[in-house]
Amino acid sequence: MTEHTPDYPAMIVPVGHVEPVPRRIRGFVAGRPVFDTVRARYVWLWPGYPQYCVPRDDIVEGALVDEGRDLALKVGGARRQTLRVGSVGRPGAAWEWGEDAPSGIVGHVTFRWEAVDAWFEEDEQVFVHPRSPYTRVDALRSGRAVRVELDGAVLADAPSSVMVVETGLPTRYYLDRVYLDWTRMEPTETVTSCPYKGMTSGYWSVRTDTATHPDLAWAYDFPTRQVSPIAGLIAFYNEKVDLYLDGRPLPRPAPVSRANWEKEHR
Repeated sequence: MTEHTPDYPAMIVPVGHVEPVPRRIRGFVAGRPVFDTVRARYVWLWPGYPQYCVPRDDIVEGALVDEGRDLALKVGGARRQTLRVGSVGRPGAAWEWGEDAPSGIVGHVTFRWEAVDAWFEEDEQVFVHPRSPYTRVDALRSGRAVRVELDGAVLADAPSSVMVVETGLPTRYYLDRVYLDWTRMEPTETVTSCPYKGMTSGYWSVRTDTATHPDLAWAYDFPTRQVSPIAGLIAFYNEKVDLYLDGRPLPRPAPVSRANWEKEHR
């Protein structure tokens, strides 16, 4: 099937946008606190989701060591920082925004997500990246039939689904397991996480008569409470299968690429 104009709402926040974070934000490394703030800011370095900016005064004294290296980032200049907590040292773990950055984040520090062992909003741990205040995620029960095919093989044929409608992403259709052809499903060791849905409990490759397609389907057996209706159900990547809704073929959406953004901020 050919690609087409997306049929779901796009992200609307421009790169460089800054907003206050109305939540207490804490970060820990090796079990020790690194920062604790109620004065954080969001900054969007790409439209998909924001990063936290932490006031320098709310970071544990001595935790950051200036590397003497200037960075020219998309929204302004910054100084690269090494994170030191006890015997743990993580070069390039953060950057402090300079005078030409948006005014709301000058003198604030942004940490690479993976450089901090555990992030918390209030008392709840947050995974993968900050949750965007402009992203909405709804899990809706739907009586519209869903059929999934690939290479001419029917992988699933379900009379209903739970639709997960998430800002900026294609609608995902989560199906009861009894409607899948499990003779074509092969479990893998893949695990992924989502800040809005939690951590996956399983991934499956799909074997058709002509090829094996890796990691096309997944499940959240214990999702976040916001999307609890998807617990134990299976979804397929719309981008990689042929999906029919009430018998009508849905064009495959184009995958969202984050490679350029990740390369720029490494």
